[in-house]
Amino acid sequence: MSGHSKWATIKHKKGAADARRGKLFAKLIRQVEVAAREGGGDPDMNPTLRTMFQKARDSSVPMDTIERAIKRGTGELEGVTYETVTYEGYAPGGVAVLVECLTDNRNRTGSDVRSTFTKRGGSMAEPGAVSWQFERKGTVLVDRTAGEDDLMLAALDAGAEDIVDDGEAWRVVTPPTGLHSVRSTIEAAGFPVLESDLTMVPTTVVPLDADTAKRVLGLVDALEDNDDVQAVHANFDIPDEVLAAVES
Repeated sequence: MSGHSKWATIKHKKGAADARRGKLFAKLIRQVEVAAREGGGDPDMNPTLRTMFQKARDSSVPMDTIERAIKRGTGELEGVTYETVTYEGYAPGGVAVLVECLTDNRNRTGSDVRSTFTKRGGSMAEPGAVSWQFERKGTVLVDRTAGEDDLMLAALDAGAEDIVDDGEAWRVVTPPTGLHSVRSTIEAAGFPVLESDLTMVPTTVVPLDADTAKRVLGLVDALEDNDDVQAVHANFDIPDEVLAAVES
């Protein structure tokens, strides 16, 4: 898991100056809107909306933009109706991949995702073929300046399950329902939180050599470039030296 989570950390670091920030904003706004539609517009009563609201704020989405998305979700403003679709497949090297989408056209999105898998050396799979290899978890990314021992005490007392060394940050793993309380406790203790999210964590990982790693990361990036794709989860593990080369 370390190689995959470190790659996510690298992408977070680069995201602040990413030329595709507008695309990121659009995806985050869509997530807020759907969460509000499915569970109501009050973040205190809707844990999913609370998570997506915080995720959007972590990426500096303006408050008025978030508020409009919530109103579209609750029907106070007119908006497009999106549905949640998850696709499963395999990347090069036998890596299991889950692709979470929000779409207003299932046929278009399914066709685009399948085409991306094929062009990048992967293949689509039937529902359930790879999802059993993942567990839903909450994650809180904490700046590396936080001391590990003090952070661990605060996080575990709040109900966290583990702390993972991601190189330039600590990744605190929580039960899905404990994400908000763990993050709140960590922030109250004075530790700098970079972001938090609900994600799918692999139960086993596939180690990759340099060539296969580049092909897998190419597929993941191509999938994430699709406007309808909200998250891509995969069970690869990549050596630190390969990640360093990718980051440079």
